[in-house]
Amino acid sequence: MWRLGFFFHDVAFGLLVVFIPLYVVAFKNTGVLGGPLLALGVMTSIAIFCSIPASFLWGYLCDATRHYKVFILLSFASTGMILFLMALPFAQNLIVFVALYVVMQMLHVAHESPKNVLVTEHYSRNNWERTFGIYEGITEMGTIVGLAIGIFVFASALSFRVLSTYTLYLCSGLSVVALVLAALLVADPLLIFERRLVRIERKLDYAHRGVEGSSRLMDGLKWNGSLKEESFKGFVVAIVLFALATSLFFTPLPIFLRHGLGLSTSLVYVAYILNSAGGTFGYFLVARRAQSMDLRRQMPRFIIVRCLLIFALVGVILFSVSPTVMTGILLIFLGFTYAIYYIMMLSLSMEVIPQGKAGLFDGLVSLGAGLGAFFGPFLAFHLHYVPMFVITAVIFFVAFLALKLFR
Repeated sequence: MWRLGFFFHDVAFGLLVVFIPLYVVAFKNTGVLGGPLLALGVMTSIAIFCSIPASFLWGYLCDATRHYKVFILLSFASTGMILFLMALPFAQNLIVFVALYVVMQMLHVAHESPKNVLVTEHYSRNNWERTFGIYEGITEMGTIVGLAIGIFVFASALSFRVLSTYTLYLCSGLSVVALVLAALLVADPLLIFERRLVRIERKLDYAHRGVEGSSRLMDGLKWNGSLKEESFKGFVVAIVLFALATSLFFTPLPIFLRHGLGLSTSLVYVAYILNSAGGTFGYFLVARRAQSMDLRRQMPRFIIVRCLLIFALVGVILFSVSPTVMTGILLIFLGFTYAIYYIMMLSLSMEVIPQGKAGLFDGLVSLGAGLGAFFGPFLAFHLHYVPMFVITAVIFFVAFLALKLFR
């Protein structure tokens, strides 16, 4: 039940994920930031880079105070208030809108680290993947609902400016609903020891393998075990590169779908619904089969599949192979592969990140996402979309190599 507030929060952000890029591009004075696509890139990258120190701050504070619910409430309350301000006449200036968006993102990330800690401290390590999968699946369903609302909103005959105001008010209201539900349903963990226990178990397991291996070798017996530990440096590089490639692809994607493929705004929302549907299936698949899936071994495979899917999209665009239908299909599989990767990477990261640094994972993701948010529109503006997609696929491949080589 505690996930219900997060569901409504993601309904709001599902509606915003397509709306915000289109809204920024619709500004008449985007010349102050270098044009519509560059304005989008500048705004998104500034917001993400500012959220990096904020992620570390919220992660430190929630572990230091051992109060997690208050930061979730802060995130939802500030988001609702700022979205309301964005709908007011004074925010119809691009600079003001960007400033509000940046502040909103810095406060919005306050719920990410506490949410991760709630899962890891409320549930045993064996259930982390399952619980993260259920949580992400439910919130992804909220994203789908928000995207579906976007279809109906933009299918009306009202002007884009009027629809924009109504959309921001609606998202503000949904954030308030999320705030109320979180206040009623979210509870701080009574005992906070699971992450510390997991790190102790990792050290004991390493010592046990060392003793077992040396004993067998001294007795002249063959030992097939390994003392090689997973390299956190490899995960850091993979996290940043994967987030970079994902942001590089998705930041200008609404503009590509709207103007590159010539889709209506409603169909752009449909495309994102397909992507979220693939993600939802992936999350619930992990939740159901986490115990039987060797996700550690399979995670790199999903990264390389994501690379191949982007190359496939390039082929679809170059050869005009039913671009609208094929893009939709590829977005489904892109969502599915992301879900598998994200759950495993998040669980592994929570194993090795010490208390007080719960925001490290979100900070690394934000670092890659911030770079991609700027360079995605920048490359699309200067090189067009196909070269930008090729660069995205290459970065996914490098992330795959980092995960394989550093393990």
